[in-house]
Amino acid sequence: MTADPFGDAAPMRFKLQSGADLCNAPLMRWMVRGVLPAEGLAALYGASGSGKSFLMLAIAAAVAEGAEWFGRRVTQAPATYVVLEGEAGMGKRVRAWSQHHKRPVPDELRFIAQPFDILSNDVIELAKAIIAGGGGGGLVIVDTLNRAAPGADENSSVDMGNLIAACKRLQGLIGGLVLLVHHTGKDTTKGLRGHSSLYAALDGAIEVSASDTRRSWSVAKSKDDVTGEAHPFKLSVVQVGTDDEGEAITSCVALSDESADAIKQAKRPTLRSNQKIANEAIGEALRNSPHAGKEGAPTGRPCIQYADAVAIVSERIPADARHKTSRAKVAITGLVERGFLAIKGDWLWDK
Repeated sequence: MTADPFGDAAPMRFKLQSGADLCNAPLMRWMVRGVLPAEGLAALYGASGSGKSFLMLAIAAAVAEGAEWFGRRVTQAPATYVVLEGEAGMGKRVRAWSQHHKRPVPDELRFIAQPFDILSNDVIELAKAIIAGGGGGGLVIVDTLNRAAPGADENSSVDMGNLIAACKRLQGLIGGLVLLVHHTGKDTTKGLRGHSSLYAALDGAIEVSASDTRRSWSVAKSKDDVTGEAHPFKLSVVQVGTDDEGEAITSCVALSDESADAIKQAKRPTLRSNQKIANEAIGEALRNSPHAGKEGAPTGRPCIQYADAVAIVSERIPADARHKTSRAKVAITGLVERGFLAIKGDWLWDK
């Protein structure tokens, strides 16, 4: 009999599994099917003014109610919304949601509007309050990460590491899902603002995009589902009262946008980094162009000359001076091939 080479009779820590074992393992548990996991750390991010908080309130209400969200199945769970940015506007948003849906927000949705520092003992106090209120194991929204970490440097690997550890500590105390609202940087094509370790630590992420003509959200990160597909939404204005001078007080609710143009835009393929830069730059130029209907473009459709488009995009492409022009041309060609732009002769227009 061969002697134990390790001289250790204790049970082994690691267990070998077969392919069948893995196939029979429990399936991924979702809070919002294909979008947000039932447990872990996730983020919803976008530029200022993109509609993040309106969309987040819609998610919170859907989870608390167990109602579908954008056609996705939702697992009912208690939801706690920690309001740290735009506190004064949350009351209006809640009234707008209630008026539009003709019912109050679900009882399982609670709000905390006091200051909260995630890098302090506040994490324990918040967890105690959430569990005492019956919100353990549910959804906790922190809006926004920046306001929850006053003084932290988001670009520092050390500070971001401390933030991630604090978020995971909160999640460990309450269970369920901690969902952070965060901003993009100046270059929206680069995603989440701050050190890249935050994105790496997430179990799920939703990106919110907005332009002059449309808004959409997409799954930017998922452990077990398709990413990248855009889902158009709109902000519907709701009057929630009048002020002392009789002027209307309004807010908005985030609703799925089923218009033909929104659906058409959403079905466009995902763009690469330089293509996003080119699309934004050319879009701005087209909105300000005095030219329309050139070289077969639809009557009234704004146009710009190809050479001007190359020059505009070249200024924004993050490359050394020798390669800016060539990469701008490649990005514009990609937009034409993917159906974002049309070109004929010397003229470009939005397709």
